[in-house]
Amino acid sequence: MANHQVQAKNPASGMHWFGALSASFARLAGSPVTFALAMALLVAWALSGPYFGFSDTWQLVINTATSIVTFLIVFLIQNTQNRDARALHLKLDEIIRSIKRAENEMINIERLSDEELAELTERYDRIRCEAEKRRVQQKAG
Repeated sequence: MANHQVQAKNPASGMHWFGALSASFARLAGSPVTFALAMALLVAWALSGPYFGFSDTWQLVINTATSIVTFLIVFLIQNTQNRDARALHLKLDEIIRSIKRAENEMINIERLSDEELAELTERYDRIRCEAEKRRVQQKAG
């Protein structure tokens, strides 16, 4: 069997712009430096309260800023999770494909309908129950 090597694409030479941008921002957003910067901004905002008289505008600044950041981060996180899940499924698909005794029908099952997934769940629950029964019988016998 041919050994296929997968080359990672250079973000500058072909990866979709949103994927590259979101991956970069996700790394940046999850860094200790970004956390420290966010904490410093919150402390600065809180300390500025007396200067601004704890006004409605002062409160609106932090509410608006955090809402915007949260709104954007949700999309970045979702994109990162989608990419990670896709990569994980591809890795699992390759493992399934490469094991001779594995059932190749399990490749790409994440694309099945909820009903089809429920049927597979029941099937594997039955297999697990049968295996458990055999294990108990072997212990008893």
